[in-house]
Amino acid sequence: MKVLVIDDEPQIRRALKMGLERNEYIVSLAGSGEEGLDKMATEPFELVVLDLAMPGMDGFEVCRQIRSWSQVPIVVLSVRDSEEDKIKALDCGADDYITKPFGVGELLARIRAIIRRAKGAEASLSTPIFSEGNLVVDFDKRIVTVSGDVVHLTPKEYDLLHMLINNANRVLTHRQLLTKIWGIEYADDHHSLRVHIANLRNKIEGDPTRPQLIQTETRIGYRFVTTNN
Repeated sequence: MKVLVIDDEPQIRRALKMGLERNEYIVSLAGSGEEGLDKMATEPFELVVLDLAMPGMDGFEVCRQIRSWSQVPIVVLSVRDSEEDKIKALDCGADDYITKPFGVGELLARIRAIIRRAKGAEASLSTPIFSEGNLVVDFDKRIVTVSGDVVHLTPKEYDLLHMLINNANRVLTHRQLLTKIWGIEYADDHHSLRVHIANLRNKIEGDPTRPQLIQTETRIGYRFVTTNN
């Protein structure tokens, strides 16, 4: 796997390069957002490790620009650990968020998880039947069953479930879900999202008060959890 590391700190770049190369990753380095985008435009990468706090173009803008034309997985690194920064990074299109300082072992584990998620999303998109526990979704026929019984979902509930499954084990922010399912004008309508998530849980969860499939990431969004995470 070819990885691009974008970070303005030389010691961080060196440490990441050594740690990743020891685990058989091919690593390219960029010391600024602008340099990182230039490399993205000329070389194929399968993963980007991106620092947020850089002089000039910050990581948020780099992430937005990459996402405007590429779906390459992005792991964000930051000394900031506020929920607002995490939400902003995820809204910009990051796949995961790691707070500095961190160990290379943690980064490697996050990368492996992202790879599994990407493969799971590809499988759910390429195969018409998804199953997890008692839940079965036939994407071709738009039929949802729980323990063999057909469950009626509204169009919005089905679209939510479809989006969550296709991003299984990844946190989707409130804004990502609202803009994708309802449209940009509903980006801040958290109440409607909570109501639809509650209705969806009532229909597919064994115990809606203790959801196992659709889990809440407090003040950030939701995650559809599979056993193959």
